[in-house]
Amino acid sequence: MRAYELMVILDAELEESTIQGVINRSGEIVAAAGGTVATTDKWGVRRFAYEIDHKTEGFYVVLEIVTEAQNLDDLDRFLRLADETIRHKIIRLPDHEATRRGLLGGDAEPATAG
Repeated sequence: MRAYELMVILDAELEESTIQGVINRSGEIVAAAGGTVATTDKWGVRRFAYEIDHKTEGFYVVLEIVTEAQNLDDLDRFLRLADETIRHKIIRLPDHEATRRGLLGGDAEPATAG
């Protein structure tokens, strides 16, 4: 199993139902590849540090994905082509970090301050 973190920035002017639709479709693509979306964290509307495509704000969503797939090319393609998406980034989590977050078996370690 592999763990990934996906951050998506959607147009801030979208309806909640449209945002949820993009999240649901992303989950369907992951499920079709034999994976699951472990967590979905909606950060809400945030201001950009600089203007992107003549926009100054975006709706941020972070998904943690666990899958057997070697890559998430179908998901990447969907997000690249979706008009609602301003930016997205998929990263593979190192095994020790995925385990710490409780995504890859084993006991999750408590976060330490420091």
